[in-house]
Amino acid sequence: MRKVADILWSAGLAAALTVAVLPVSDGHAQGVPTPSAKPGAKLLVEANELVYDNDHNTVTARGNAELHYGPRTLQADRVRYDRGTGRVFAEGNVRLTESDGGVVTGERMELTDDFKTGFVDTLRVQQSVERKNETVRVRFSAPRGERVNGEQTSFEYGSYTACEPCKDSPEKPPLWQIRAQKIIHNNETHTIYFEESTLEIAGIPVVYLPYFEAPDPTEKRKTGFLTPRFISTTALGKGVSLPYFINFAPNYDLTLTPTLLSRQGVLGQAEFRHRLDNGFYSLRLSGISQTTPSAFLPSPLGAGERDFRGSVESQGRFYINERWRTGWDLVGVTDKWFLDNYRIRNQSITTDFFREAVSTAYLTGQGDRSWFDARAYYFKGLSSFDWQKQQPIVAPVIDYDKRVNGPSEIGGELRFQANITSLNRDVTQYQGLPRTTTYLFSPSVNGVSFPLYQTCAVFARGACLIQGLAGQDTRASAQLTWRRSFIDDYGQKFTPFASLRADTFFVNPNLSGYQNDLAPSVARIDDGVSGRIMPTVGLDYRYPFVANFGGLGVHTIEPIGQLLLRPSETKIGRLPNEDAQSLVFDDTSLFEWDKFSGYDRVEGGVRTNLGGQYSVVTPSGWYANVMFGESIQLAGVNSFRRGDLANTGIESGLDKTLSDYVGRFQLSPNQNITFISRARFDHADFHVSRFETGVTARFAPFVPLTTSLFYSYYEAQPLLGYSHYREGVTASATYNITPNWFVSGSVLLDLTHYLDVRNNYSDALSSYFVNPVGTAPIYENPGRFYFAGASLGGGYQDECTTVTLNYINSPIATATGVRERNQTVLLRLELKTLGEADLRQNVGIATTADGIASAR
Repeated sequence: MRKVADILWSAGLAAALTVAVLPVSDGHAQGVPTPSAKPGAKLLVEANELVYDNDHNTVTARGNAELHYGPRTLQADRVRYDRGTGRVFAEGNVRLTESDGGVVTGERMELTDDFKTGFVDTLRVQQSVERKNETVRVRFSAPRGERVNGEQTSFEYGSYTACEPCKDSPEKPPLWQIRAQKIIHNNETHTIYFEESTLEIAGIPVVYLPYFEAPDPTEKRKTGFLTPRFISTTALGKGVSLPYFINFAPNYDLTLTPTLLSRQGVLGQAEFRHRLDNGFYSLRLSGISQTTPSAFLPSPLGAGERDFRGSVESQGRFYINERWRTGWDLVGVTDKWFLDNYRIRNQSITTDFFREAVSTAYLTGQGDRSWFDARAYYFKGLSSFDWQKQQPIVAPVIDYDKRVNGPSEIGGELRFQANITSLNRDVTQYQGLPRTTTYLFSPSVNGVSFPLYQTCAVFARGACLIQGLAGQDTRASAQLTWRRSFIDDYGQKFTPFASLRADTFFVNPNLSGYQNDLAPSVARIDDGVSGRIMPTVGLDYRYPFVANFGGLGVHTIEPIGQLLLRPSETKIGRLPNEDAQSLVFDDTSLFEWDKFSGYDRVEGGVRTNLGGQYSVVTPSGWYANVMFGESIQLAGVNSFRRGDLANTGIESGLDKTLSDYVGRFQLSPNQNITFISRARFDHADFHVSRFETGVTARFAPFVPLTTSLFYSYYEAQPLLGYSHYREGVTASATYNITPNWFVSGSVLLDLTHYLDVRNNYSDALSSYFVNPVGTAPIYENPGRFYFAGASLGGGYQDECTTVTLNYINSPIATATGVRERNQTVLLRLELKTLGEADLRQNVGIATTADGIASAR
C-alpha cells in the first residue's frame, strides 16, 4: 500500500508546522505559507516518505514525489523544499506539467516554489497543440536550461523539432531538427528565437542560419517574414520573393510580397484579408514597371511593348442571414499574359488547354422548397487565341425555382421556374467548319506569321457557325410544371405531367463594323422583340418487376416509357443560342423532357422515349445495373434535325426520326470498386458513335492503392467543327509504399493525336505558312500515340515533415500553331511549425508561357 503525506501551507499556521510530527503513514498537516505564494495559494505534496529537517528548515519528499501548485504539477524521485529561500530542488526523472499541457522533463531542476523560475539539467520540453484538426507536438532539449517567471525558457546548446522519436531506436536523430547555441522560447509572445543555428536532416547539417525566429505552434497568426519563394525563368531572370505578414488583429491582416527579379526589376504584391461577423473579403494588388519588356513576345502574341503590368484580384463572401448570401470573385489584369508570366496563382482561373479568368458577383437565397440566384459575369481570355471583343459581358443572369404542393383538386407537385439572361459582345464569334476555316493573322515575328482568331472563309449557312452574336441579347423565360405519380394494385407507376413554357427575346444584333457585317450572309436574325410559347402534356410509365432470390440478391426489371405531346419548336435559327450549345445524348438525358442544356432552345414535337433497366443488389454488397433505350420523333418538327446558328442538335444522335440507341452498364463488386460504361449506337448499323468506359478502385486496406482508368471515343462531327474522331485514355494512381512513402502519377493519352494538332493544324506547318491566309490544312492522323499530358511524383509524409517531388508535362495554348509543352518540376518541403517552401522549375527545351523558346 502506498504511503502518502499531504502538506498544505497556508497563511496564519506557521506555529503548527514547526512542532508537528507526522507519521509516514497517511496524514495531513498545515504550516507556514511559501515565501512567494499568492494569498490563498496552496502547495499540495504527495510522496511515499516525508522528512522534516527543522535544523536546516527543509522538507524532503522521497519516492514518487508529486507537488501541485495551482495548475502546475512537479513529479520526481526526490524533492527537497528549502523554506528559507523558497527554492524547490527536484532530482531523478523530473517532470513538470504546465497549465497548457506542456511537459518539461530533466534529471535535475532547481525552481522557485511556484515552479516558474529556475534551472534545469538535461532539459527536455514537449508542447502539444491542435492545428488544422491534428495534434502537433514540438520538442526542445538541452544539457541545461533556465526558466524565467514561467514565461520564457532558455536552452543552452539546445535542439528543436516537431518529429516523434524513433520507437525502435530513440537515440537516433529525428528526421529534422534545429540545433542552436541558444534557443529562447517566449511563452508570452509565443515566439522561438534561434542563435547560431543549423538545420539538420537525419542528423546531417544542411543549412546554417546565424539568427532567425519563428512562432511557436500555439501561435497561428504572427507578424513576421514568411517562407521565401525562389524564381528562375528566361524572361524574368533569377529572383526571390520575401513575403512579410502583418497581423493587425485576429480578424484582419496584410501580406506584403516584394519580388526581386534580375531581368525585370521589382514586382510588388499586397494582399489584405478581413473577416467579419457575417463573412470575409480580400483584396490583392500586383504590379511591376518592367526594365526589360522585350523579354516577352510583341503584341498581339505577348506584352513586349508594355512597361507597367499588373492585376487586381478580390474575393468576398457574406451571409446576410440563414437563407441569403452574397459575394464576388473579381480578376482584372493589364494584359492576358501577366498572371502566367509572373507565376501568380488565382483560384478563379480555369485551366485546361485554354485559360480564362471568370469574374462574378452574386446574390443567392434558398428556402425550404425554393431557390434564387442572381449573377453577373465578365470573362477575361488568357490565351493568345482569345479575342477579348468576342467575350460577352453577361449581366444579369437571374434564376428562380419554387416548388409547392398542387391544389387539392389535382394533387401532385407544382413547380415554377424563371430565368432572365442578358449579354452583350462587341464582335461576332465565328467557327468555320472543316475546309472552310480562315484565321486572322498578327504581324510576323522573326519573319513568321502566326494565326490568331478564327473566322470563316465561306460565308454560307452550312459552312460557318456563329457561337456568339455581336450586339445585345436579352431573354426572359418562365415555366410552370405539374406532375403527379399513381401506383396501381399491380405495381405499375403512372406519372402524368404538364408544363407551359414562355420565352420573350429582345435581340439587337450589331451587324456592322469589322467582322460583324459577315453575319447577315450566314444567318437571318429576328431583331427586336419576339416571343415563343411551348405547352407540353405527357405521361411517364414504369412497371418494375422485383424478385428476391435470397443469397442471390434482389433483382429488378423495369420497362420505362414516356410520351410527350407538344407543338413544333418555332424560330429555329432565327434567334441567338448562347446557353444551349452543349448537347450530349446518352443514358443520363434519355428520359429528360427537354434535352437542351439551356433556355435559348426548347424541344418541340411529339416524341416518345422508350427503354428499360435491370438491376441486382446482393447481400454481399454486389450491385449491377444495365439500361438501354432510344428516343423516337412521332410528329411535328424534330428540333434536333434543324440546326440553329451553332448547329446544335445536328449529329447528336437525336436528329433522326428513330434516334441512336443509348445504354449503360454499371458494376460495383463492393463499395471500393466501380465499373461503368455508357455508349451510343447508330440506329442504322449499330456502330458505336460514342463510348465511355472506366473503373475507379480503392484497394485499401489489403493493397494501399487508389486508381482510376477511363477510355473515351467520340466519332467525327464535321458539322459541329470536329473533322475527325476523338479517342483517348486518362489514368491516375496513388500507391502508398509504406504508411509514410507514396508515389502517384497520371496520364492523358490522345490516341488520335487530336490535341497535338488542335485547331486543325498538321505537323507540316512550313507548308501551311506558304499560304497563311486561307483555309486550314486537312487533318491527317499521324498514326501514333500522343501523350497530351502526364505527371509523375512521390513523396514522404509523417507527423512533422512533408516532402513531395512532382514532374508535370502538359500542352499549353499558344498562337504559333506549333506543339508547345509545359514541363515543370515542383519540389515542396514542409517542416511542421517552421514553414514550407516550394521550388518550381521549368525544364527541357520547350516554348513556355513566357513565349521564349530556350533550355531551362
